Amino acid sequence: MSSEEETSSSSFTPPTATSPSSLSPSSHFIGKKADIIRSGRVTKLVNGCRDVLVLYHQGQLHAMDMRCYHAGGDLEHGDIEEFNGQLCIVCPWHKYKITLAEGEGLYQAVENPTAKPLITHWRSKGVKQRIHKVTEVNEDVYVTLNDSSEAIESDNYQTEKFRTALTKTQPKSKK
Repeated sequence: MSSEEETSSSSFTPPTATSPSSLSPSSHFIGKKADIIRSGRVTKLVNGCRDVLVLYHQGQLHAMDMRCYHAGGDLEHGDIEEFNGQLCIVCPWHKYKITLAEGEGLYQAVENPTAKPLITHWRSKGVKQRIHKVTEVNEDVYVTLNDSSEAIESDNYQTEKFRTALTKTQPKSKK
């Protein structure tokens, strides 16, 4: 897994494969597709302001904010599971389920809590995690940030204040 920094601007559309001439100037190089497939997941600080997780699962590349919308858990270490027919990443901290395609938070609702046995259904909380566009060009992988002005809960963990606080809580390495 690697973490690097790159600078440029941003915009949003769904994952695609394209030619170099159609690549947006706001696209950020993440790495070689073969390297991402080999590692399964890569994190990168994009545009100096956004921690992005790019993952490869079942033949597809996905990109999203690296920190879970709920409490900032590191999604890089989350399992990929299917819930209600949707592929989700499961936050390793509190087991929140986030769809890879749309960034929706899923939860299991109980139809009638007094009925036995309990009948549950998967429901959406709406979009909670910012999803970014992935583009492949000649085996290179690029991400274009979703720059929608609509606030999304995962935005809370994309601030310098959060990064500084996180750095202070990390254990010091022994020399």
